[in-house]
Amino acid sequence: MSARRRDRGEHDRRPRYALRRTIVGGAAGVMLIVVAYLVAAAIAPIAPVRGVTTTYAAPDPAATALQFPDYGATAVAAEGFPDSLRTAGDTAPRSIASISKIVTALVVLDRHPLTVNDPGPTITFTPAMSALYATYLAQDGEVAPMPVGLQLTERQAFDVMLMKSANNYAGALALWTFGSMTAYAQAASAFLQAHGLTHTTIHEPTGLNPANQSTATDLVQLGELALTNPVVKTIVSTKTADIPTVGTVTNSNKLLGIDGVDGIKTGTLGQAGACLLFASTTVHDGRPVTVVGAMLGGTDHTALDADVQRLLHSVTDNFRTITLAKKGQPFGSYRTAWQGTVPAVAARTERVLVWGRTDVHAATRLASIRSGAPGTTVGTVRFAVSGQADTQVPLILGQRVSPPALWWRWSNPFAAA
Repeated sequence: MSARRRDRGEHDRRPRYALRRTIVGGAAGVMLIVVAYLVAAAIAPIAPVRGVTTTYAAPDPAATALQFPDYGATAVAAEGFPDSLRTAGDTAPRSIASISKIVTALVVLDRHPLTVNDPGPTITFTPAMSALYATYLAQDGEVAPMPVGLQLTERQAFDVMLMKSANNYAGALALWTFGSMTAYAQAASAFLQAHGLTHTTIHEPTGLNPANQSTATDLVQLGELALTNPVVKTIVSTKTADIPTVGTVTNSNKLLGIDGVDGIKTGTLGQAGACLLFASTTVHDGRPVTVVGAMLGGTDHTALDADVQRLLHSVTDNFRTITLAKKGQPFGSYRTAWQGTVPAVAARTERVLVWGRTDVHAATRLASIRSGAPGTTVGTVRFAVSGQADTQVPLILGQRVSPPALWWRWSNPFAAA
Protein backbone atom coordinates (compact mmCIF):
# COMPACT_ATOMS: atom_id res chain seq x y z
CA MET A 1 0.00 0.00 0.00
CA SER A 2 1.26 3.34 -0.87
CA ALA A 3 2.16 5.78 1.83
CA ARG A 4 -0.43 8.17 0.54
CA ARG A 5 -3.32 5.75 0.88
CA ARG A 6 -2.19 4.73 4.36
CA ASP A 7 -2.16 8.34 5.47
CA ARG A 8 -5.66 8.90 4.14
CA GLY A 9 -7.08 5.90 6.08
CA GLU A 10 -5.59 7.04 9.31
CA HIS A 11 -6.95 10.48 8.70
CA ASP A 12 -10.49 9.07 8.21
CA ARG A 13 -10.41 7.13 11.54
CA ARG A 14 -9.39 10.08 13.74
CA PRO A 15 -12.79 11.94 13.55
CA ARG A 16 -14.63 8.72 14.36
CA TYR A 17 -12.50 8.15 17.43
CA ALA A 18 -13.04 11.73 18.53
CA LEU A 19 -16.80 11.45 18.05
CA ARG A 20 -16.87 8.23 19.98
CA ARG A 21 -14.91 9.79 22.82
CA THR A 22 -17.29 12.75 22.79
CA ILE A 23 -20.35 10.50 22.98
CA VAL A 24 -18.89 8.39 25.78
CA GLY A 25 -17.82 11.47 27.66
CA GLY A 26 -21.23 13.06 27.24
CA ALA A 27 -23.01 9.89 28.42
CA ALA A 28 -20.76 9.73 31.45
CA GLY A 29 -21.54 13.34 32.22
CA VAL A 30 -25.24 12.67 31.93
CA MET A 31 -24.89 9.65 34.20
CA LEU A 32 -23.06 11.75 36.72
CA ILE A 33 -25.81 14.33 36.58
CA VAL A 34 -28.49 11.65 36.96
CA VAL A 35 -26.67 10.05 39.85
CA ALA A 36 -26.16 13.42 41.46
CA TYR A 37 -29.85 14.19 41.04
CA LEU A 38 -30.94 10.86 42.49
CA VAL A 39 -28.61 11.23 45.44
CA ALA A 40 -29.61 14.84 46.03
CA ALA A 41 -33.31 14.00 45.79
CA ALA A 42 -32.85 11.05 48.14
CA ILE A 43 -31.09 13.03 50.84
CA ALA A 44 -32.94 16.31 50.50
CA PRO A 45 -34.22 17.41 53.95
CA ILE A 46 -37.90 16.92 54.71
CA ALA A 47 -39.68 20.04 55.92
CA PRO A 48 -41.62 19.58 59.20
CA VAL A 49 -45.34 18.93 58.73
CA ARG A 50 -47.56 21.36 60.58
CA GLY A 51 -50.64 20.07 62.38
CA VAL A 52 -54.05 21.53 61.59
CA THR A 53 -56.56 21.68 64.44
CA THR A 54 -60.26 20.97 64.07
CA THR A 55 -63.15 23.01 65.47
CA TYR A 56 -64.35 21.72 68.87
CA ALA A 57 -68.09 21.15 69.35
CA ALA A 58 -68.78 21.99 73.00
CA PRO A 59 -71.45 20.09 74.99
CA ASP A 60 -74.84 21.68 75.57
CA PRO A 61 -74.49 24.12 78.52
CA ALA A 62 -78.19 24.01 79.48
CA ALA A 63 -79.42 23.80 83.09
CA THR A 64 -82.78 23.42 84.81
CA ALA A 65 -84.26 26.00 87.18
CA LEU A 66 -83.99 25.47 90.94
CA GLN A 67 -87.19 25.19 92.97
CA PHE A 68 -86.83 27.89 95.61
CA PRO A 69 -89.59 28.75 98.09
CA ASP A 70 -91.29 32.14 97.82
CA TYR A 71 -90.57 33.22 101.42
CA GLY A 72 -87.69 34.03 103.75
CA ALA A 73 -84.15 33.48 102.53
CA THR A 74 -82.55 30.45 100.90
CA ALA A 75 -79.08 29.57 99.66
CA VAL A 76 -77.67 26.32 98.35
CA ALA A 77 -74.31 25.17 96.97
CA ALA A 78 -72.65 21.92 95.91
CA GLU A 79 -69.27 21.34 97.51
CA GLY A 80 -66.50 21.10 94.95
CA PHE A 81 -68.41 23.22 92.42
CA PRO A 82 -67.33 26.82 93.10
CA ASP A 83 -69.91 28.41 90.79
CA SER A 84 -72.85 26.46 92.22
CA LEU A 85 -74.00 28.88 94.95
CA ARG A 86 -77.57 30.01 94.26
CA THR A 87 -79.78 32.22 96.43
CA ALA A 88 -83.36 33.43 96.68
CA GLY A 89 -85.30 35.74 98.98
CA ASP A 90 -83.85 38.14 101.53
CA THR A 91 -80.20 39.04 101.45
CA ALA A 92 -80.23 40.90 104.79
CA PRO A 93 -79.43 39.02 108.03
CA ARG A 94 -82.36 37.19 109.62
CA SER A 95 -82.86 35.45 112.97
CA ILE A 96 -81.45 31.93 112.83
CA ALA A 97 -82.78 30.43 116.09
CA SER A 98 -81.06 27.16 117.12
CA ILE A 99 -78.76 27.11 114.11
CA SER A 100 -76.74 29.28 116.51
CA LYS A 101 -75.77 26.04 118.30
CA ILE A 102 -73.49 25.11 115.38
CA VAL A 103 -71.40 28.18 116.20
CA THR A 104 -71.46 27.16 119.87
CA ALA A 105 -70.25 23.68 119.00
CA LEU A 106 -67.40 24.96 116.86
CA VAL A 107 -66.11 27.55 119.32
CA VAL A 108 -66.24 25.05 122.21
CA LEU A 109 -64.36 22.49 120.11
CA ASP A 110 -61.74 25.12 119.37
CA ARG A 111 -60.99 25.17 123.13
CA HIS A 112 -61.75 21.52 123.89
CA PRO A 113 -61.13 19.52 120.70
CA LEU A 114 -62.45 15.98 120.33
CA THR A 115 -61.99 13.10 117.95
CA VAL A 116 -64.89 10.92 116.83
CA ASN A 117 -63.95 8.07 119.17
CA ASP A 118 -62.88 10.28 122.08
CA PRO A 119 -65.61 11.06 124.64
CA GLY A 120 -63.54 13.92 126.00
CA PRO A 121 -63.30 15.17 129.58
CA THR A 122 -66.08 14.72 132.12
CA ILE A 123 -68.27 17.74 132.80
CA THR A 124 -69.83 18.09 136.24
CA PHE A 125 -72.85 20.37 135.98
CA THR A 126 -72.81 23.16 138.54
CA PRO A 127 -75.79 24.91 140.17
CA ALA A 128 -75.34 27.82 137.71
CA MET A 129 -75.51 25.42 134.79
CA SER A 130 -78.46 23.52 136.26
CA ALA A 131 -80.36 26.78 136.77
CA LEU A 132 -80.38 27.31 132.99
CA TYR A 133 -83.08 24.63 132.75
CA ALA A 134 -85.66 26.88 134.39
CA THR A 135 -84.36 29.99 132.64
CA TYR A 136 -84.78 28.61 129.14
CA LEU A 137 -87.97 26.70 129.92
CA ALA A 138 -89.54 30.00 130.93
CA GLN A 139 -88.71 31.26 127.39
CA ASP A 140 -90.49 28.26 125.89
CA GLY A 141 -87.13 26.87 124.84
CA GLU A 142 -86.21 23.21 124.36
CA VAL A 143 -84.51 21.79 127.46
CA ALA A 144 -83.28 18.45 128.79
CA PRO A 145 -82.77 17.17 132.35
CA MET A 146 -79.65 18.52 134.06
CA PRO A 147 -79.61 17.96 137.82
CA VAL A 148 -76.86 19.55 139.89
CA GLY A 149 -73.85 17.26 140.04
CA LEU A 150 -74.76 15.29 136.91
CA GLN A 151 -71.63 14.09 135.15
CA LEU A 152 -71.49 13.59 131.40
CA THR A 153 -68.65 13.50 128.92
CA GLU A 154 -68.14 16.42 126.59
CA ARG A 155 -69.33 14.24 123.70
CA GLN A 156 -72.54 13.33 125.53
CA ALA A 157 -73.26 17.00 126.23
CA PHE A 158 -72.73 17.73 122.53
CA ASP A 159 -75.19 14.97 121.60
CA VAL A 160 -77.90 16.55 123.75
CA MET A 161 -77.19 20.07 122.48
CA LEU A 162 -77.04 19.28 118.78
CA MET A 163 -79.50 16.39 118.44
CA LYS A 164 -82.22 17.37 120.89
CA SER A 165 -81.36 21.07 120.50
CA ALA A 166 -81.47 21.49 124.28
CA ASN A 167 -80.80 25.13 125.11
CA ASN A 168 -79.64 24.48 128.67
CA TYR A 169 -76.89 22.18 127.35
CA ALA A 170 -75.73 24.86 124.91
CA GLY A 171 -75.60 27.36 127.77
CA ALA A 172 -73.84 24.91 130.07
CA LEU A 173 -71.16 24.15 127.47
CA ALA A 174 -70.60 27.88 127.00
CA LEU A 175 -70.17 28.41 130.77
CA TRP A 176 -67.93 25.34 131.09
CA THR A 177 -65.66 26.54 128.31
CA PHE A 178 -65.61 30.33 128.70
CA GLY A 179 -66.78 30.99 132.27
CA SER A 180 -69.45 33.56 131.34
CA MET A 181 -71.90 34.37 128.56
CA THR A 182 -70.02 37.59 127.88
CA ALA A 183 -66.78 35.69 127.30
CA TYR A 184 -68.65 33.24 125.09
CA ALA A 185 -70.07 36.06 122.93
CA GLN A 186 -66.56 37.52 122.52
CA ALA A 187 -65.17 34.15 121.48
CA ALA A 188 -68.03 33.59 119.03
CA SER A 189 -67.46 37.01 117.47
CA ALA A 190 -63.75 36.34 117.06
CA PHE A 191 -64.50 32.93 115.50
CA LEU A 192 -66.94 34.43 112.98
CA GLN A 193 -64.50 37.15 111.96
CA ALA A 194 -61.66 34.66 111.60
CA HIS A 195 -63.74 32.58 109.18
CA GLY A 196 -65.09 35.46 107.13
CA LEU A 197 -68.67 35.13 108.37
CA THR A 198 -69.06 38.89 108.44
CA HIS A 199 -72.86 38.91 108.10
CA THR A 200 -73.39 36.69 111.13
CA THR A 201 -73.93 37.97 114.69
CA ILE A 202 -74.08 35.70 117.75
CA HIS A 203 -74.93 37.20 121.16
CA GLU A 204 -75.61 34.02 123.15
CA PRO A 205 -75.18 30.26 122.65
CA THR A 206 -78.75 29.02 122.17
CA GLY A 207 -80.48 31.09 119.49
CA LEU A 208 -83.38 32.08 121.76
CA ASN A 209 -82.26 35.67 121.30
CA PRO A 210 -83.65 36.83 117.92
CA ALA A 211 -80.61 39.11 117.58
CA ASN A 212 -78.60 35.99 116.70
CA GLN A 213 -78.72 36.60 112.96
CA SER A 214 -77.11 35.57 109.70
CA THR A 215 -77.66 35.49 105.97
CA ALA A 216 -78.44 32.34 104.02
CA THR A 217 -75.12 32.58 102.18
CA ASP A 218 -73.16 32.90 105.42
CA LEU A 219 -75.00 29.86 106.76
CA VAL A 220 -73.99 27.79 103.74
CA GLN A 221 -70.38 28.66 104.54
CA LEU A 222 -70.99 27.84 108.22
CA GLY A 223 -72.48 24.49 107.23
CA GLU A 224 -69.48 23.64 105.06
CA LEU A 225 -67.21 24.59 107.96
CA ALA A 226 -69.19 22.39 110.37
CA LEU A 227 -68.87 19.38 108.08
CA THR A 228 -65.08 19.67 108.14
CA ASN A 229 -65.21 18.83 111.86
CA PRO A 230 -65.61 15.04 112.15
CA VAL A 231 -67.30 15.22 115.56
CA VAL A 232 -69.94 17.72 114.48
CA LYS A 233 -70.47 15.88 111.19
CA THR A 234 -71.01 12.59 113.02
CA ILE A 235 -73.42 13.99 115.61
CA VAL A 236 -75.63 15.94 113.21
CA SER A 237 -76.11 12.82 111.06
CA THR A 238 -77.08 10.59 114.03
CA LYS A 239 -80.77 9.96 114.64
CA THR A 240 -80.74 8.86 118.30
CA ALA A 241 -78.39 8.54 121.26
CA ASP A 242 -78.81 7.19 124.79
CA ILE A 243 -77.56 9.61 127.45
CA PRO A 244 -77.38 8.77 131.20
CA THR A 245 -80.13 10.53 133.23
CA VAL A 246 -81.31 12.40 130.12
CA GLY A 247 -82.55 9.26 128.35
CA THR A 248 -82.81 8.71 124.60
CA VAL A 249 -82.41 11.89 122.61
CA THR A 250 -83.78 12.07 119.08
CA ASN A 251 -82.42 14.30 116.36
CA SER A 252 -84.80 17.21 115.68
CA ASN A 253 -84.00 17.04 111.94
CA LYS A 254 -86.80 14.86 110.54
CA LEU A 255 -85.25 14.77 107.07
CA LEU A 256 -82.27 12.66 108.16
CA GLY A 257 -81.89 9.70 105.82
CA ILE A 258 -84.30 11.12 103.20
CA ASP A 259 -82.90 12.25 99.85
CA GLY A 260 -79.39 11.81 101.21
CA VAL A 261 -79.90 14.34 104.02
CA ASP A 262 -77.20 13.86 106.68
CA GLY A 263 -77.42 17.08 108.72
CA ILE A 264 -77.13 19.76 109.90
CA LYS A 265 -79.32 21.77 112.31
CA THR A 266 -82.92 22.85 112.77
CA GLY A 267 -84.05 26.16 114.22
CA THR A 268 -87.43 27.38 115.44
CA LEU A 269 -88.32 30.77 116.91
CA GLY A 270 -91.29 33.09 116.63
CA GLN A 271 -89.20 35.85 115.05
CA ALA A 272 -87.27 33.43 112.83
CA GLY A 273 -89.96 30.97 111.78
CA ALA A 274 -88.92 27.44 110.87
CA CYS A 275 -85.29 27.23 109.74
CA LEU A 276 -82.98 24.49 108.56
CA LEU A 277 -79.29 24.37 107.82
CA PHE A 278 -79.08 21.17 105.78
CA ALA A 279 -76.64 18.90 104.02
CA SER A 280 -77.35 16.11 101.56
CA THR A 281 -74.83 13.68 100.11
CA THR A 282 -75.67 11.76 96.93
CA VAL A 283 -73.57 9.87 94.39
CA HIS A 284 -73.26 11.11 90.81
CA ASP A 285 -71.27 9.09 88.27
CA GLY A 286 -69.57 7.26 91.14
CA ARG A 287 -68.62 10.46 92.93
CA PRO A 288 -70.22 11.44 96.27
CA VAL A 289 -71.24 15.09 96.26
CA THR A 290 -72.48 17.05 99.28
CA VAL A 291 -74.98 19.86 98.84
CA VAL A 292 -75.20 22.37 101.68
CA GLY A 293 -78.08 24.79 102.02
CA ALA A 294 -79.96 27.06 104.39
CA MET A 295 -83.67 27.83 104.33
CA LEU A 296 -85.00 30.48 106.73
CA GLY A 297 -88.45 31.83 107.54
CA GLY A 298 -90.78 28.88 106.96
CA THR A 299 -94.20 28.68 108.56
CA ASP A 300 -93.52 25.27 110.14
CA HIS A 301 -91.07 22.42 109.75
CA THR A 302 -93.46 20.13 107.88
CA ALA A 303 -93.88 22.65 105.07
CA LEU A 304 -90.22 23.71 105.25
CA ASP A 305 -89.02 20.11 104.96
CA ALA A 306 -91.15 19.62 101.84
CA ASP A 307 -89.66 22.79 100.33
CA VAL A 308 -86.14 21.59 101.15
CA GLN A 309 -86.87 18.28 99.39
CA ARG A 310 -88.16 20.06 96.29
CA LEU A 311 -85.06 22.24 96.23
CA LEU A 312 -82.75 19.24 96.66
CA HIS A 313 -84.46 17.38 93.82
CA SER A 314 -83.96 20.34 91.51
CA VAL A 315 -80.33 20.62 92.57
CA THR A 316 -79.81 16.92 91.82
CA ASP A 317 -81.38 17.37 88.38
CA ASN A 318 -78.59 19.80 87.53
CA PHE A 319 -75.81 17.25 87.94
CA ARG A 320 -74.65 15.60 84.72
CA THR A 321 -71.56 14.00 83.33
CA ILE A 322 -70.27 15.40 80.07
CA THR A 323 -67.71 13.81 77.79
CA LEU A 324 -64.93 16.21 76.93
CA ALA A 325 -63.09 13.78 74.66
CA LYS A 326 -63.47 10.19 73.54
CA LYS A 327 -60.44 7.97 73.04
CA GLY A 328 -59.58 8.11 69.35
CA GLN A 329 -61.58 11.31 68.73
CA PRO A 330 -59.72 13.51 66.21
CA PHE A 331 -58.73 17.00 67.30
CA GLY A 332 -56.45 17.77 64.37
CA SER A 333 -54.50 16.21 61.53
CA TYR A 334 -51.27 16.16 59.57
CA ARG A 335 -51.29 16.14 55.79
CA THR A 336 -48.32 15.16 53.62
CA ALA A 337 -48.10 15.19 49.83
CA TRP A 338 -46.76 11.61 49.74
CA GLN A 339 -49.12 9.99 52.29
CA GLY A 340 -52.29 12.01 52.68
CA THR A 341 -54.00 12.93 55.96
CA VAL A 342 -53.19 11.35 59.34
CA PRO A 343 -55.42 12.27 62.34
CA ALA A 344 -54.21 13.49 65.73
CA VAL A 345 -56.56 11.84 68.24
CA ALA A 346 -57.30 11.88 71.97
CA ALA A 347 -55.17 9.38 73.88
CA ARG A 348 -57.94 8.67 76.39
CA THR A 349 -61.57 9.29 77.17
CA GLU A 350 -62.09 12.23 79.53
CA ARG A 351 -65.38 12.88 81.33
CA VAL A 352 -66.24 15.43 83.98
CA LEU A 353 -69.12 15.82 86.42
CA VAL A 354 -70.64 19.29 86.19
CA TRP A 355 -73.45 21.18 87.84
CA GLY A 356 -75.81 23.71 86.31
CA ARG A 357 -75.05 25.72 83.22
CA THR A 358 -71.57 24.78 82.13
CA ASP A 359 -69.50 26.31 79.35
CA VAL A 360 -66.66 24.25 77.88
CA HIS A 361 -63.83 25.61 75.75
CA ALA A 362 -61.03 23.62 74.15
CA ALA A 363 -57.57 24.82 73.13
CA THR A 364 -55.60 22.43 70.92
CA ARG A 365 -51.84 22.55 70.36
CA LEU A 366 -50.05 20.35 67.83
CA ALA A 367 -46.31 20.09 67.30
CA SER A 368 -44.68 20.05 63.86
CA ILE A 369 -43.36 16.59 62.97
CA ARG A 370 -41.42 14.84 60.22
CA SER A 371 -42.54 11.30 61.00
CA GLY A 372 -43.94 9.27 63.83
CA ALA A 373 -45.33 5.87 64.82
CA PRO A 374 -48.99 5.36 65.78
CA GLY A 375 -49.48 6.46 69.39
CA THR A 376 -46.72 9.07 69.31
CA THR A 377 -47.68 12.09 71.41
CA VAL A 378 -47.90 15.11 69.15
CA GLY A 379 -49.83 17.66 71.23
CA THR A 380 -52.49 18.36 73.82
CA VAL A 381 -56.03 19.61 74.09
CA ARG A 382 -56.80 21.66 77.19
CA PHE A 383 -60.42 21.93 78.31
CA ALA A 384 -61.60 24.92 80.31
CA VAL A 385 -64.78 23.95 82.15
CA SER A 386 -66.59 26.73 83.98
CA GLY A 387 -66.17 26.42 87.72
CA GLN A 388 -63.52 23.70 87.56
CA ALA A 389 -59.80 23.32 87.06
CA ASP A 390 -58.62 22.90 83.48
CA THR A 391 -58.27 19.35 82.18
CA GLN A 392 -55.56 18.36 79.70
CA VAL A 393 -55.69 15.35 77.37
CA PRO A 394 -52.68 14.17 75.29
CA LEU A 395 -53.09 13.91 71.51
CA ILE A 396 -51.41 11.07 69.65
CA LEU A 397 -50.98 10.00 66.03
CA GLY A 398 -53.83 7.79 64.92
CA GLN A 399 -51.68 6.31 62.15
CA ARG A 400 -48.02 6.22 61.19
CA VAL A 401 -46.56 9.30 59.53
CA SER A 402 -43.77 7.97 57.29
CA PRO A 403 -41.03 9.85 55.47
CA PRO A 404 -41.47 9.91 51.68
CA ALA A 405 -40.44 6.78 49.80
CA LEU A 406 -37.44 6.90 47.50
CA TRP A 407 -39.56 6.64 44.37
CA TRP A 408 -41.67 9.59 45.54
CA ARG A 409 -38.59 11.69 46.18
CA TRP A 410 -37.24 10.93 42.72
CA SER A 411 -40.54 11.71 41.02
CA ASN A 412 -41.13 14.86 43.13
CA PRO A 413 -37.75 16.49 43.31
CA PHE A 414 -37.26 18.61 46.39
CA ALA A 415 -41.05 18.85 46.99
CA ALA A 416 -40.56 17.66 50.56
CA ALA A 417 -37.96 20.28 51.36
